[in-house]
Amino acid sequence: MDTADEVMPYVTAAIDAYGTGVLAGTGEHAAGAEAARGSRILRRVFGRGDERARQVIGRVAAAGPGDESSRAALRAAIAAAFLADSLVRREVAAMLPRAAVTASGERSVAIGGGNSGVIVTGDHSRVDFTR
Repeated sequence: MDTADEVMPYVTAAIDAYGTGVLAGTGEHAAGAEAARGSRILRRVFGRGDERARQVIGRVAAAGPGDESSRAALRAAIAAAFLADSLVRREVAAMLPRAAVTASGERSVAIGGGNSGVIVTGDHSRVDFTR
């Protein structure tokens, strides 16, 4: 999944909680963990905010959760920042929580990333490899 998509729930929660003051970083402990993480992400992506960033954030704050075009503009601004600076993208990706991987059920397999090999479960399974 694209990092810009992954950060959207956090940054919109931060904007919903802090409004246009989200880049100031004040009151971060008053909101939930999701909004606090979003605030830190926005400050990392936009710093203290140039005029364009403040306009995009202000538009999202004024529009509310149902305005998809405002949120799409925010996502586009974040994606543009990631394209301009891959270090910022990597740093923001590291700020995201890692998804828990759980295997449930008899003989289940859990993979916490990609798998390029064969996974076989079951009794008396046979795998033939060509050499």
